[in-house]
Amino acid sequence: MNHSDLRDILRKIDHKGYPAYKDTRGKYDFGKYVLSIDHVQGDPFAAPSRLSVHIDGKTAGFPEELYNTDWRRVALEDFLLREFGKKVSEGSFQAHGSGKSGLIGVSRPGQEVLKRSAFLIDRRTGSLVVRFQVGFPARGRTVLSDELVKILYDILPKCVEKSLFAAAYRAEYLKKNADLADDRHYIREELEKRNLVAFIADGAILPRKSGISQLPMKEAVKFKAPDSLAVTLSLPHKGELRGMGIPKGITLIVGGGYHGKSTLLSAIERGVYDHIAGDGREYVITDENSVKLRAEDGRSIQNTDISMFIRNLPNGKDTKHFYTEDASGSTSQAANTVEALEAGAKCLLIDEDTSATNFMIRDELMQRVVAREEEPIIPYIDRVEELSEAMGVSTILVAGSSGSYFHKADYIIQMKQYLPYDITERAKEEAKVFPLKAGQALEAAEFSTERVIVKGEGKAKNTSRNGQAHGRGAFGKPSGREERIKTKTFGTDGFSINKEQVELRFVEQLVDSEQVDALAQILIYMSKNILDGKKTVSECVDALYQEIGKKGFAAFDGDTSDHLVIPRKYEVYEMVNRCREFIKIQ
Repeated sequence: MNHSDLRDILRKIDHKGYPAYKDTRGKYDFGKYVLSIDHVQGDPFAAPSRLSVHIDGKTAGFPEELYNTDWRRVALEDFLLREFGKKVSEGSFQAHGSGKSGLIGVSRPGQEVLKRSAFLIDRRTGSLVVRFQVGFPARGRTVLSDELVKILYDILPKCVEKSLFAAAYRAEYLKKNADLADDRHYIREELEKRNLVAFIADGAILPRKSGISQLPMKEAVKFKAPDSLAVTLSLPHKGELRGMGIPKGITLIVGGGYHGKSTLLSAIERGVYDHIAGDGREYVITDENSVKLRAEDGRSIQNTDISMFIRNLPNGKDTKHFYTEDASGSTSQAANTVEALEAGAKCLLIDEDTSATNFMIRDELMQRVVAREEEPIIPYIDRVEELSEAMGVSTILVAGSSGSYFHKADYIIQMKQYLPYDITERAKEEAKVFPLKAGQALEAAEFSTERVIVKGEGKAKNTSRNGQAHGRGAFGKPSGREERIKTKTFGTDGFSINKEQVELRFVEQLVDSEQVDALAQILIYMSKNILDGKKTVSECVDALYQEIGKKGFAAFDGDTSDHLVIPRKYEVYEMVNRCREFIKIQ
């Protein structure tokens, strides 16, 4: 339909009851773009209506070289979404009315560059789609057509014109964004070639503005690699870039309090994602198969083989098929470690401050007082070398109080006033004065990966998600009302599904609430389309990502979502492992 048809509809429904807005659903040609009204809210106080703008590739005019690789395309999508977001924020609430009337909202990315359903560019044609929300105006529950006309015919066209066409930007500005994407991708490829698990560039700003902000700290100390760990890369566009390379193996990060140990580890754990220019961490790159571990008192554990760390419990509980609804610090960290290995992790990131002490170490005095045969826990220090040498799994560990890991570490980095120093030789020499008591002979570390996921007891209900009716069957197609399931997300802390809470606040590499939104929908999709009572956890996750590879977001949530980020497979594993009722692991 032509945009004039939409004007006619709005004229006819003016001052009618709010449900009359349903008549506007459809697609309207505005000349340079097509406006699609995909979902209309039920009343002015409900979640805003969902709209999308579709622009043909030739009309948008972005050169093919800006999106001809996956990493360039995601970088361009992210860049344009941010620019569109700036424009719509200026126009939001310029139209007036009750409730959410006049709101114009769009996905708000943080410091990371992530693949989002809010903005998609077709890899073949360059056509683009941006999805956003609009609060359709009303007085009380009466349609205010003139106010919606102001949004759709005045505010929105200006936002589109100034942000979604190549002509709105200087060519070198767009090229710079693509060049950064190329350089980041190059570093990721170089990590494996150079036997590294992470790279932190000289000049990087690692400290953040505050504990609740991921913005860079002003006037922070710039990172500089010690010569012994320095690596110089020849990037495709930036040229030579020096920085600290952390080799595969066992790396210990030590230092006094407030000198930057945890800050360095935090930058490394978030380095599995790309960061925007100006973040300070745009050249902090970590092996994407790195997983942050910690203790997690109270988590649910279902049929996890933790026997490589915990065995011979005094109550006779089976640790090869360990179940608990309320894990201790040590059992939770053991389960988190084994589950990460099951998912294929190649580097484990650990901070002593958030770990269970008895899981990490038992000092000599404690071993003298409590005999080893009376202790069911095999501490991580007794397995760390085997993980590295036999399994090819590296460890980066922040330690502030125990020097025992000096004996095990391949590399020891001391943080002093936010600068790294290689103290490996000195620390090893000092460690000779405090020899590590020989541990008991251990059987080779092994664990079962034959855990099967089955549907749990959680029953589907006719209800809503964030105020919207929601229920999807195979590949996002709406299912019958009896299949509808209620989900609600809580930032990055987790989500509820029906009445069950899935706690994710200790899954520390979740960085965006839209990843959690996606996890909730993935769980529903898996329960309906993948779980057959026979597939293992790994087989289910592999099947999920095969579908995502073919269909993208449409694989699990239709094609109109404006608030999703596809998470890494590791976070899917962690979500599945923390479900208590909706699905079960046997």
